[in-house]
Amino acid sequence: MATTANANTKECSERPDNNLLRRLSAGDFALLAPHLGRDEVEASNLLYNPGDDVEIVHFPCGPSLASYLVANEDGRDIETILVGREGAVGGIVSQGHLPAYTRIMVKFGGPFVRLHVGRLDAAKASSPSLRNVFARYADCMLAQMFQSTACNAIHSIEQRTAKWIISAMERTGGEGVVPLTHEQLATLLGVGRSYASRVIQAFRAQGVLETRRGSILVRDREALRGRACLCNESVKNHFEEVLRGVYPAEAEQSG
Repeated sequence: MATTANANTKECSERPDNNLLRRLSAGDFALLAPHLGRDEVEASNLLYNPGDDVEIVHFPCGPSLASYLVANEDGRDIETILVGREGAVGGIVSQGHLPAYTRIMVKFGGPFVRLHVGRLDAAKASSPSLRNVFARYADCMLAQMFQSTACNAIHSIEQRTAKWIISAMERTGGEGVVPLTHEQLATLLGVGRSYASRVIQAFRAQGVLETRRGSILVRDREALRGRACLCNESVKNHFEEVLRGVYPAEAEQSG
């Protein structure tokens, strides 16, 4: 498996700033707490490469974000979904110890909590309620993937640009500041960097946002929402039906 974190790791017994873990009952969290470790992971670190044995579940905390990338024959990686404090990556849909299909990369660095899939499987086996929460999250993740496929097929680059910025902003809780470069945005969109830059320049000319070194500042959230497709809303609505309160609300502050 790819190197994931620096050497500063520690046990995590208190509830981390991850909504999926906070959704668990006290009894279910107690099954996992002794086995949780905390890492500070830098942006662009790889959690998994295709073919890696999936041994660890990673829970982004606070403003941290991970992304799934699918490699193409032309050498480009196309981002499919972002995962923040609403969920986890690695060994969620399956039971782990299977080869990873996609690349999983840290998009925005920060705190992550890790758990060996064997520990998670043992806890699921002993607790139907814990198993139910993770099965529901797997359903929500699958919904994200379905929605991303449809979005890429039918929506314009401008709509998808606005959607990705809003999605990142909601998860990072950055009060309108999104640590997203033009190159990272191009990867999210599956287009060349120059195309992504032209879209950003158009939004900037319209007073919707500003660009800073390594980040985007959203000036007019309503205008940005008006330019976005409704894919984020569809995903959030499904989360609310299946796992109420887990998807980050815009007013939620990360800790």
